[in-house]
Amino acid sequence: MRIGLFGGSFNPPHEGHRLATLIALRRLKLDAVWWLVTPGNPLKENSGLPPLSVRMQAAERLARHPRIVVTDIEARIGTRYTFDTIDYLVKRCPGTKFVWIMGADNLASFHRWQRWRDIAKLAPIAVVDRPASTLKAAHSRAAHFLARHRFDEADGALLSNAGAPGFVFLHGPRSSLSSTELRNKGEGLA
Repeated sequence: MRIGLFGGSFNPPHEGHRLATLIALRRLKLDAVWWLVTPGNPLKENSGLPPLSVRMQAAERLARHPRIVVTDIEARIGTRYTFDTIDYLVKRCPGTKFVWIMGADNLASFHRWQRWRDIAKLAPIAVVDRPASTLKAAHSRAAHFLARHRFDEADGALLSNAGAPGFVFLHGPRSSLSSTELRNKGEGLA
């Protein structure tokens, strides 16, 4: 099995999440993408975060695809950081090839994540382009670190079998939707 892992608060989930997932499914030839709805992002203020169950239900309504699986695995296994979640999954699913999926905006700040270099050693990383993030992501500290492990975009389907570290930057249709902007407009989850 080749599984993409796409983590986030999903506060609220939006069509941009779905678009990035569909691009990754197709271009990386994945069997499924798991949306890891986090109990709370360690790099963000979480006091106003809607309950996990509310965000899960909203994500499930949006996913509408047989190969998108919405999961609360981080809450169930008690992990807070991406490294710990991927490490748990890799150890417990030895026949599964995981790929971490993130938007280009996250690559720009990836160096702030706990054990980010170790994340890159656990699972290859697919970065999906986002408006206004392309150059910032391409010139980020993490992008420079991953550069020697970069796959040509045309070879994205090889990423999961190649193992970590590996990195691909995927281009395609981009969504300007942002959970932060939706919340600021009052379009977040109740």
